[in-house]
Amino acid sequence: MQIKSAEFVVSSADVRKCPAASLPEYAFIGRSNVGKSSLINMLTGRKALAQTSSTPGKTMLINHFLINGAWHLVDLPGYGYAKRGKEAMARLRKLIEDYVTQREQLTCLFVLIDSRLTPQQNDLDFIHFLGEKGVPFAIVFTKADKNKTQELRRNVDGFLKRLAEEWDPLPPHFITSATAATGRDELLDYIQTINSSLA
Repeated sequence: MQIKSAEFVVSSADVRKCPAASLPEYAFIGRSNVGKSSLINMLTGRKALAQTSSTPGKTMLINHFLINGAWHLVDLPGYGYAKRGKEAMARLRKLIEDYVTQREQLTCLFVLIDSRLTPQQNDLDFIHFLGEKGVPFAIVFTKADKNKTQELRRNVDGFLKRLAEEWDPLPPHFITSATAATGRDELLDYIQTINSSLA
């Protein structure tokens, strides 16, 4: 798939205020500082479509972008950034849960996992929640360029092994690097395949 156009549509603090259009939506979520904005900018070929920041927890709203006039890319707030405070954390948790469980247009949720780390419990807990709610999702391992090949393979295999304790078959997964554009074609082709099946 070629990205010919990518336009910001709206930021929403409530799932009920998300766009009314019935276009398929592909949402991206992960722990704070997992490289979500950088990945979105790499996928769309736009340097500043999603705002990147060295400060974790920058995204506080549901951000919709219209891609090729045909589908929405959705940038969701990150989870697991405890420095926000209990009230803010509870509000964000509700926003995320409302979107992934109530948004009928959600076609696939891409859960971003930092490939530099061993399995993190909040990632595993979130994926378990998606399974309980029947939310369609795929795993995206980020920052592959920050690892040596052997370490990358060990971390990815370790995470998939943990998932295999609960999932059979395993969900689709992709290995990406925003810096090197690794995985870009595979992710976009995956989205294109799903879109074609919906037509």
